[in-house]
Amino acid sequence: MDPMPTASDPETFWDELYRRHDGAEARVNPLLAEVAGPLAPGTALDLGCGAGGDTIWLARRGWHVTAVDISATAVDGLGRRARAHGLAERIRAERHDLATTFPDGTFDLVSAQYLHTPFTLDRDAVLRTAAHALRPDGLLLVVDHGSVAPWSWNQDPGTHHPSAAEIAAGIGLDADGWTVERADEPTRLASGPDGRTATVVDTVLVLRRAGDARTRRS
Repeated sequence: MDPMPTASDPETFWDELYRRHDGAEARVNPLLAEVAGPLAPGTALDLGCGAGGDTIWLARRGWHVTAVDISATAVDGLGRRARAHGLAERIRAERHDLATTFPDGTFDLVSAQYLHTPFTLDRDAVLRTAAHALRPDGLLLVVDHGSVAPWSWNQDPGTHHPSAAEIAAGIGLDADGWTVERADEPTRLASGPDGRTATVVDTVLVLRRAGDARTRRS
């Protein structure tokens, strides 16, 4: 496992982390593929896009994706991959510190895959803003680490992993405007960047914004 970056500010921390793996082809997160696979393509927002595996996967399936990350290294790398794959017209990569700025637009799908950070971030507020950026009948997909993987930058065994119910409660949305479609903690066999495998726990929350039931796409 690579040592955890020691930078004292979030942009440098994440730049250092992504620079180590810059050029590697990122894979789609399996729970995004599971949830988004049955959906008809529309507009998507990838929060904390990292190396861009999710964004590339969505764009290849016809989605128009706004991908954001605090790391300029990640955003620039994704821009290069989008052009290399002929997907530049479907991908808009932007640098945002979600503690202070949020991308413009409305979306059919917002994906927050492992949006964890060792720095101060009002994540509940970010996810609440993301939910309000959904179009009617749109989905907010939140996938968190429910356990510590051997290759994770966070190796603190005392880390509290909120349940799906805790995440939903923290976002604090009106039940009349959003419904919980999925809230569980599945296990899976995962592969790390160095080829090691381990059984990990994910925490999954799927929220749907209220809309005309006749327009639902899943």
